[in-house]
Amino acid sequence: MQQDIHGVTPDAGRTPPDPARGIPVQRRRTPETAAEAEAATGGTTGGTAGGGRADRRRARGAARRNRRRRLLKWTGGLSAFVLVAGCGGAYYAYQHFNNNITAVKVQLGNEAERPKPVGDAMNILVIGTDSRAGLGRAYGDEGSAGHADTTMLFHVSKDRSNATVLSIPRDLMVPVPDCQAPDGRTIPGTARTMFNNSLGQEGRDPSCTWKTVEKMTGIRIDHFMMVDFNAVKTLSTAVGGVEVCVAKDINDPDSHLKMSKGRHVVQGDEALAFVRTRHAVGQGGDLSRIPLQQQFISSMIRSAKSNDTLTDPAKLWKLADAATKALTVDSGIGSVDKLTSLALDVSKVDTRNITFTTVPVLDDPADENRLVLKQPDAGQLFSMVGGDRSLTETAATAPEAPSAPATPSAPATSAAPTTTAPTAPATPATPAADAKALRVSVRNGTGTPGQAQQAVDRLQAQGYTRAATAANAPVAAATTIAHPAGKAAEATALATALGLPADAVRADPKLGAKDGLVLVLGKDATAAAAAAPSAPVTEAPKDLQRVQADDTDVCAK
Repeated sequence: MQQDIHGVTPDAGRTPPDPARGIPVQRRRTPETAAEAEAATGGTTGGTAGGGRADRRRARGAARRNRRRRLLKWTGGLSAFVLVAGCGGAYYAYQHFNNNITAVKVQLGNEAERPKPVGDAMNILVIGTDSRAGLGRAYGDEGSAGHADTTMLFHVSKDRSNATVLSIPRDLMVPVPDCQAPDGRTIPGTARTMFNNSLGQEGRDPSCTWKTVEKMTGIRIDHFMMVDFNAVKTLSTAVGGVEVCVAKDINDPDSHLKMSKGRHVVQGDEALAFVRTRHAVGQGGDLSRIPLQQQFISSMIRSAKSNDTLTDPAKLWKLADAATKALTVDSGIGSVDKLTSLALDVSKVDTRNITFTTVPVLDDPADENRLVLKQPDAGQLFSMVGGDRSLTETAATAPEAPSAPATPSAPATSAAPTTTAPTAPATPATPAADAKALRVSVRNGTGTPGQAQQAVDRLQAQGYTRAATAANAPVAAATTIAHPAGKAAEATALATALGLPADAVRADPKLGAKDGLVLVLGKDATAAAAAAPSAPVTEAPKDLQRVQADDTDVCAK
């Protein structure tokens, strides 16, 4: 009889075939339990008692191995189920958060009229509206479309070592440019109006606020995020409360805030009341509540980045759910993937290197209840931020110098205590065009002979080789810059550098593309203070209001 390669006879253990029927050889079934083994052998598996016990032990071992195999199959199936369920949960979460987000397409018009981008630095416009939708009558006009009530320009440095957050007062008087409504119609601009009217008024959407800020600052914006009153309630609750501090007892019936002196952890309605109160702090106006809001946001950032939140899945879910429901964003970041990427980028900035400040302003001479830019401080601050220069001392790599030459010296402030007169200007950090290619015609409207030529000399010394004098202008009270179509960005950058207010820039339909810019020197300009620094601005204006995001000792006064 032949054996296979293992020394086993091929037919061993098989029932002999029936030649008449051609039935194939059938293997004996292996006993699976000791009882079956004993039954198969009449109580023994061998000719002796010892052999029977050994066989029974082998049978019991085989039975145990079979049970382990069945258990492994079951747990393997359970593991596969958990894995599938987990993947399904992740997909569910992704879809859930994606469906929460509201994204809109921004309409920014002619790209040539926008400030130029600067490397990998990032500028995000954060708009807090005063929309009361869903809050009931307790908070005022429930049907309001919502205006730009609290607006901040969040600048993140290109090396992610620091960030600067500029608060823009709602009562600041600015020009609002023509905007395009979502339905395609053009909303006419306004030469001078409150900043908060850049949203909501006459159907203006976030695109219009975006354009207004770019025109005012000369800083290019990359994305926007918009939240309403209700978002303050949900986000503050999601992080488990936000610690705030007040230096005195507060009882403000307008915002519904009643709080004793000292530290408190607020969330929900109380958090909303805290960021809304203004009559009970400082001078009782919008400028008084801005540092209070900066304190609140700084504390919320600390709470969101704390281990108590980051290591708690339930808190993280609540925070992500509340944030995605609260946000309206531009379509460029209108998905979970893109928002997550943005959040990870911003989170690289150490909290101690995030500086909050307010755009320098003064009371409007025409209306004590309104504000105007304080120059040259505002232009100096815009140049620093636009040039990616930090307000926080960090070990960051120095930013690259702008590609274009420094801009010219500007007309100086007059001795009169008016608010918007230009003084020694800041050099623009992000010139909109090569100075050598930009034609600037300088007209003297000061009433003092020789001012135009002196200004031209300085312009040319700074690289504006095409600057030239033109016919004298009628005596003007304020310095202005006129530009043809397509040159708004260049004019805005020049105005910022000269320390001129945003409304000094105006379009002139009579100018052609070859005419370039027309700088008319007003009575607020004097040659004595027209010299400008040749290097980019590296220092912040004196007495600049600041709040550091890691400062836990800030208290509202």
